[in-house]
Amino acid sequence: MASDLIRYFVELSYLGTHYHGWQRQPNKISVQETVENAFSTVLRNTVTVFGCGRTDTGVHASQYFCHFDIDKELPTHFLQTINRLLPKDIAIKQFILQDDLSRHARFQACRRSYEYHITFQKNPFLLLNTWKYGFVLKPDPLLMQEAAQLISKYTEFTPFCKTGHSAQSMICQIHESTWVFDEEKQTATYKISANRFLRGMVRLIVGALIQVGIKKMSLGELEYALKNQSFIKQGLSVPAEGLSLTEVRYPWDLENSQQI
Repeated sequence: MASDLIRYFVELSYLGTHYHGWQRQPNKISVQETVENAFSTVLRNTVTVFGCGRTDTGVHASQYFCHFDIDKELPTHFLQTINRLLPKDIAIKQFILQDDLSRHARFQACRRSYEYHITFQKNPFLLLNTWKYGFVLKPDPLLMQEAAQLISKYTEFTPFCKTGHSAQSMICQIHESTWVFDEEKQTATYKISANRFLRGMVRLIVGALIQVGIKKMSLGELEYALKNQSFIKQGLSVPAEGLSLTEVRYPWDLENSQQI
């Protein structure tokens, strides 16, 4: 890497409804491609951005980081210019100048947090980022909470990885796994944090917790699958629209880096 390059981290957020995930794909519109095209247009040079991880088709991010290199400082009012050019469902929050070119948005992210949002009643104001619960039987919140706590006791998650994955390891360090229920608003939010996630992991976990909640699967069956790293019969992957990446952390303090 040339020593005269400058590295910027970018904090952004997006609604994933109209995108085939973060990562650039042939013949499918992605968040990465949309961001790269906007940067390249304004900077009049081809820009490649490296994201902090993949998000699946339809999944959102209220906090996401990527990075890119450039051979000169960003022009004045670049943030405002980019946000005018990008579509309404992608917003750049800030550019953070890095003093170390080895810092990588994906490989050095040490903690990621997701939330899965469910509404038990029809609500037009929650159409884009919340799943309207699709079963007749409402789940037992106490059973769901017990199941969530069970998840946090394990470090291997073969039962919650989609087939066709390329993961070398099933090990993930879970920092948080809990439900927050709001009886008045008739909503439930599952919060999970880990150092890494497997392909489709959060949506499969939420599906299993719901199955425990409606007694289609017992806590014992869930524990058996985790202990033996066996696949769950009739595993449920909940829809993408309820899932959002909410926080990404790094070993260094991004907040005290130079912000543009």
